[in-house]
Amino acid sequence: MRVLLLTGPGGAGTTTLAAATGVRSARAGARTLLLARPGPLPAGLDAVAGLAVVRPEPLAAAEALWGSLSAELATAAPGLPLPPASSVPLLPGAADLALLTRLAEAGAAAEADTVVVDAGPLPGGPALVALPGALRWWLDRALPGQARVLGAVRTAAVRAGAVPRGPLDVALDAVPRLEALLGRLALDDPATTEVRLVALPRPGAAAALRAAVTALALHGQRPAALLARVLPPAPAGWWAERAAEQDAVLAELAALAPLRTVPEAAAAPAGAAGLAGLLPDDPGSAPPPAAPTVERAPGGRRLVLPLPFAERGDLTLTRAGDDLVVSVAGTRRAVGLDALLRRCRVTSGALADAGTASARLEVTFTPDPEQWPADLLAAEGSTR
Repeated sequence: MRVLLLTGPGGAGTTTLAAATGVRSARAGARTLLLARPGPLPAGLDAVAGLAVVRPEPLAAAEALWGSLSAELATAAPGLPLPPASSVPLLPGAADLALLTRLAEAGAAAEADTVVVDAGPLPGGPALVALPGALRWWLDRALPGQARVLGAVRTAAVRAGAVPRGPLDVALDAVPRLEALLGRLALDDPATTEVRLVALPRPGAAAALRAAVTALALHGQRPAALLARVLPPAPAGWWAERAAEQDAVLAELAALAPLRTVPEAAAAPAGAAGLAGLLPDDPGSAPPPAAPTVERAPGGRRLVLPLPFAERGDLTLTRAGDDLVVSVAGTRRAVGLDALLRRCRVTSGALADAGTASARLEVTFTPDPEQWPADLLAAEGSTR
């Protein structure tokens, strides 16, 4: 299943272009699902063959989840007072969780060939890409390996009738379901999820999108295209000044991702034909991932993580156990270290070519003598 995720600054037309992308995909013969945010949608979508439009409702999703959990809890703990589903309050981020759940369900059921996701305005789009990885991190910390082994032993005992089933077992039963859901969400993989940025070429747009490109790169993504809505040519005067401003910003946007222009019109697109005509014929292609790489360095190893347009003052770096924790552009990622780097010490970290498209974090590691045999230390060229 291919996922096309669109996001951009508020008011840039992300919802309209997500709908247009869905129409194009369906007309090309792909079974297409459009996951839309709350709010008005362009007219005519219901008449497009092969296109299904779904609006994940966070309140309904929360009520359904609580309904299933409360039924299990009522069985596991009779007499426990449980409020009805109609009284469940929404947590912050519930809309994103509902959207991700619906996306995972579509993947599990092979419901579509292409899913178009209206990821909403920035910084929500990069945050949505990061959310599955963040949920995995919390799950791993809440239930580390030893706790899962004990949980499996308890589950086996409950099934054998040796231990009565209780509320804890309801929580333990939910873990495999959550892991299966997260396993179907590869939003950080450009091979399966293509990110397209949407913009109005006005002052400030490039700065907002530059931060989005940095945030996406931290989580392994690169935008496949940047769709810029542009004004049609016009005579001299006010319009010419506005067009000159637009052209200057377009030059900045072109440095962020492959640029495609979407001509502005005097009125909203009329029906499916109007939507399909909005997009360029070549909307972009999947870029290589912004994945960390490890290379040899004098006396050890160097980890390199692409962070295009990152600035030194916006970047923090710490090590927490087996993770390298990087914070930049309003987001954070725990980069898991491989078995070799876990046995090394961090000796330096630097942001090379800061503020440019080739900006990258370079972290050097040297073997930890307490964890490396002497003969391997010698082979690495280090005796410290």
